[in-house]
Amino acid sequence: QVQLVESGGGLVQAGGSLRLSCAASGSILSIGTMGWYRQAPGKQRELVARITSGGSTNYADSVKDRFTISRDNAKNTVYLQMASLKPDDTAVYLCNAGVISRRGYYDLWGQGTQVTVSS
Repeated sequence: QVQLVESGGGLVQAGGSLRLSCAASGSILSIGTMGWYRQAPGKQRELVARITSGGSTNYADSVKDRFTISRDNAKNTVYLQMASLKPDDTAVYLCNAGVISRRGYYDLWGQGTQVTVSS
């Protein structure tokens, strides 16, 4: 079974930092683009950042210059380093990845991790 498992969320004061991790496990042959999305209560899910297998990145305007996405292909893991956090960053953060396994292609989502930024 191929799955994504996130970690690293929590409660932080405004201006603080957090680092999220998302590891893919299972019979994985390759992983394409990996990304982080977030969903706040009453709002639509939105893209935060994504990174291709070659390392190209793009970010939502709201997080540019504050968040950094990276990946370790040897560990099948993607990271989101978040700095200068604001209360508006409060949301459930979800990892997404396109994974090719022996059984085919999967567009996977993690279970989500809560990030709460207090003012």
